[in-house]
Amino acid sequence: MREELVRQSFLGVDSDEILAAAHVGIVGLGGGGSHVAQQFGHVGIGSLTLFDRDRAEASNLNRLIGATRLDVDVCALKVDIAARGIRSVNPAVRVRPIPGRWQDHALVLRECDVIVGCVDSFSERWQLEAAARAALIPYIDIGMDVHQAAGRYAISGQVALSMPGHLCLRCMGILTEAGLAREQYGAAGERPQVVWPNGLLASAAVGVVMELLTPWFPGPSSVLLRFEGNAQELTSDRWLKECGQQATCSHYPLAEVGDRL
Repeated sequence: MREELVRQSFLGVDSDEILAAAHVGIVGLGGGGSHVAQQFGHVGIGSLTLFDRDRAEASNLNRLIGATRLDVDVCALKVDIAARGIRSVNPAVRVRPIPGRWQDHALVLRECDVIVGCVDSFSERWQLEAAARAALIPYIDIGMDVHQAAGRYAISGQVALSMPGHLCLRCMGILTEAGLAREQYGAAGERPQVVWPNGLLASAAVGVVMELLTPWFPGPSSVLLRFEGNAQELTSDRWLKECGQQATCSHYPLAEVGDRL
């Protein structure tokens, strides 16, 4: 095992080789995705494909991991900032930054073993999950929101694992017809974001990926973690924990799972 990974040998005897052979895609390299990318660099994921067409702006500096004031001045691409940080930790990693819409590079996305989505809109979550289901790829979704409650602002969020053949984001109530139609965010302004909830949710998502890839711990077929930011609590959804693991998905029937071509 490589010297820099020896302290995570509990993940399994061959975990370093497994992680080095893994290919993970990250869609969205903003507040959440930049945390995810950084951590994948540290744990030893061998191949990373990054999708984001946006460039760094001054308003990103409160949460964009690895970004500097100079990056803002030169309008650096978020995927390039993430790639730079990953390579600074692990020069051997194979990083492919794609500064465009993932929809325009769908065949590249299909090469991934796991997809982590850190996108803002419900509609893009829906499209991304559908693409992952068609290619039989596990999809992990991260989301957070700030909304007004009792005259104050409340932070909430979730981490969800959508595994082909099991519960999807609609089953878990993350995607709803009303939400897809409304596409609105919290009352604290357009897409309010701060660094600490993104970091916590991203870390949980990376943990789910570790369960999927290594023999460390047999992860469940479905995951839904809910974050109550004002209480600083990240807990497993009660319904999913009690009966959701035996439930079946009605939105992606087994007969329709996989690549129809």
